[in-house]
Amino acid sequence: KNDMDNNLAYMYKMIQEAVGRFYVTREKLMEYGNQVELYEGVRTWFERIRKYGLEHGVRIEHYIISSGLKEMIEGTEMVRNGAFKKIYASAFMFDDKGVAVWPAQAINYTNKTQFLFRIQKGVLDINDPGVNDYIRPEEQRVPFRNMIYIGDSDTDIPCMSLVNVNGGHSIGVYDPDSKNKDKVYKMMQHHRIRYYAPADYTDGSDLDTVVKQIIQKTAAYEALEQQYVRNKHEAESHS
Repeated sequence: KNDMDNNLAYMYKMIQEAVGRFYVTREKLMEYGNQVELYEGVRTWFERIRKYGLEHGVRIEHYIISSGLKEMIEGTEMVRNGAFKKIYASAFMFDDKGVAVWPAQAINYTNKTQFLFRIQKGVLDINDPGVNDYIRPEEQRVPFRNMIYIGDSDTDIPCMSLVNVNGGHSIGVYDPDSKNKDKVYKMMQHHRIRYYAPADYTDGSDLDTVVKQIIQKTAAYEALEQQYVRNKHEAESHS
């Protein structure tokens, strides 16, 4: 009716439906987030993959880019255990009593992609305009080729495509219980992803194996890339 963005609409409805019933507070949203049912292996995934990376000379950083609520994500035990370098998600502004009064961030579809550029350039502050600065490829903090993007929804498609076309690795995941692969089939057919797997994060699962293979490939490729950059700089200094 009002042509609202989907995320702004659900955030507006949350506040409106709560009027006269209860207050939407940061603490309440975090409490709900702590009750979210997680896929198998998620609780131990981040530390396991980080350690695996270190064993292969690769420093792993985990980020969340989500259309969901940041405050709910912050309620999970993984966040409390410091699993993520940064969380980019839809978020509320709270008044001095801690009550949600207005959307502070609504993250959806193509505006998700800006955060990949922030990660690429190391400009992580959501308000830092430096994300628009040009950085030479060899000086990028996290090149797209070193990114693994795991997603399951339509709002992930722009990020998946961006990572995919720039040499990175986009992985579609689907529910391991329903085994409905319609969405990942479509993503694969439309060149949005390079791989798909059940959302099973346990050690030795298909997803775990693919990610570890990508880490191995990244380690080998970056050794060659460093040699290339050294040769390039030496040649340029003698031009």
